Amino acid sequence: MAFRGKMSREERAKQFMPFAALKGYPEALRRKEKIIVPKRELSEEYGEVLDRKLHGIQRKDMVSVIYFCRGEYLKVTGMVSRMDPTAGILKVVNTKIPFGDIYDIERKDRV
Repeated sequence: MAFRGKMSREERAKQFMPFAALKGYPEALRRKEKIIVPKRELSEEYGEVLDRKLHGIQRKDMVSVIYFCRGEYLKVTGMVSRMDPTAGILKVVNTKIPFGDIYDIERKDRV
């Protein structure tokens, strides 16, 4: 009769780790499930409201921005690292957002 020694904790833990038979399959499913939406046209009145909101934003403000990117609307929350009215770019942390793609912006109060 052969004697087997005790398995280390790491070896035992490997037995219960999840196994992905098809690598990348969950990611492929998520991409397939994505519904492409058209960019919404803003009314003139709402465009003016959005413009006023943008003029109230300064560098280092905490903001939450809903913007259009590649067929979907995304939301990013963070500190404004760059505000360039000449180039029409708002940069929240590392995300560059053209002014024309912004759907809504909300300034967060600092605590």
